[in-house]
Amino acid sequence: MASDKTTPQQFTSLSDALCSLFGEGTKIEQTIRISGGDINEAYGLVLTGGKRIFVKCNTKSNASLFMAEAEGLGAIARTETIGTPQILGLGTDEDRGGYSFLLLEFVSGRNRSADYWEDFARQLSDMHHASTIGLVSNGKYGFDCDNYIGRRGQINAGHDSWTSFFRDCRLEPQFRDAERYFEKEDWTRINRLLEHLDEILIEPESPSLLHGDLWGGNVITGNDGRAWLIDPAVYVGHAEADLAMTELFGGFPRTFYDAYQEAAPLQPGYEHRRDVYNLYHLLNHLNMFGRMYLSEVRSILRQM
Repeated sequence: MASDKTTPQQFTSLSDALCSLFGEGTKIEQTIRISGGDINEAYGLVLTGGKRIFVKCNTKSNASLFMAEAEGLGAIARTETIGTPQILGLGTDEDRGGYSFLLLEFVSGRNRSADYWEDFARQLSDMHHASTIGLVSNGKYGFDCDNYIGRRGQINAGHDSWTSFFRDCRLEPQFRDAERYFEKEDWTRINRLLEHLDEILIEPESPSLLHGDLWGGNVITGNDGRAWLIDPAVYVGHAEADLAMTELFGGFPRTFYDAYQEAAPLQPGYEHRRDVYNLYHLLNHLNMFGRMYLSEVRSILRQM
C-alpha cells in the first residue's frame, strides 16, 4: 500500500522499501536510466507485476537533498491546488558502498489537456493564494527548515518583512559566496542595492507558498494531462518571485502569463522588481557553474 501523498516513509534499504510499499517478494525487473538532471542519478524501475516507479539516487552524504525535496513536494501537495508526483518513500542503502534514494510515482503523462497553460496559471495562482499558516517559524516569510536551490543550500530563517528576508537569506549569502568574482566597482553597486532594497521591492498583499525554482524543466505533464510541479525549493515569499523565474530562461507562453494576470493581477512595477528576483538565481548559477553568468549579474547591478 502506497504512502500518504504528502508524508514520506523512511527506509533503511531500497529492497525493504519495495517490499513494504508493494508487498513481500517485490523485486526490480528492469532499470531504465532517465536523463535530465545534473545533481542526481534517476531511473525508471519496472517491478514485479509490471508496476513502474521513479527513483532518484545520490551519495549517502546527500540524503538531506531528498528529505528537502520530499518536504517541498509535500508542502505543495497539501495546498490541494496543483499536481505533484506522489512521494512513496526515501532512505539510505548500504549496498554498493552506500547511497541515498527517493521513490516517487512514475509520471508518464504525454498528452497535454486542453488549455494546459491557462489551467496551470490558474492552479499556480491558487497555490500562491493558499494558506501559509504553519509553514514558517518566527515570522511570515521563509520556511520551517532550510533546503536547497539546485545543489546549494538555501537559508529559510523566518522574517516578518519580505524585503529583509530576500536581502538576508537570498541575495547576501550568494554575494558572499561569489566574492572572488567581483571588483571594487561591483561592490559599490552591490552595497547600494542591498542598502536600498526596500526602495525596489514591495511587501506582498499576503504571503505565498513558492515553488522557488520555477523554470521550465520543473514543470512536467502529469498523469492527468495537466501541469505538475517537480524539484521544488519551496519557501514562503512574494508570488511574483516565482513568476519572475519563469521569465529567466523562457519556455512559458504568453497565454500562461495572460491567464495568471487575469487570476491574480500583479502589483505595479513588477517588471523592475523581476530582475532583482532573478539576480538571486543568476548568482546561484554563478556560484555553481562559474564566470559564464557574471556578465548577466553585472548587467542587472548596473541597472539598479
